[in-house]
Amino acid sequence: CHFHFGWLWESVSDYQLQQFKSKPAHRGKILQTGLWALSRHPNYFGEIVLWWGLWLLLLPHGHWYVTILSPLTITWLLSRVSGVPMLEAKYRDKPEFLAYAQKTPALIPRLKKK
Repeated sequence: CHFHFGWLWESVSDYQLQQFKSKPAHRGKILQTGLWALSRHPNYFGEIVLWWGLWLLLLPHGHWYVTILSPLTITWLLSRVSGVPMLEAKYRDKPEFLAYAQKTPALIPRLKKK
């Protein structure tokens, strides 16, 4: 189910980030391993998939035109307003981030190497 996949993806990426940030040697560095090697914001990707999964679960119960507002809103907020744009603006002057951004997609994971 998409819901479970999204929840698991978000949970694992949040755990990886927490573990990375807990080490003093990583202060000021950017996590680029694990799910973070596939996407610069795997936690946001997982959150978006989770909401679309919930929407798919509700489809058989009707009123899809009302329930679609939640996944559309979270997708728009995380990809265009408060998630990706705000975090990327914070790091745009860091050479390490710029190199990371060149090889890693922002939101949708790249599962194949170039």
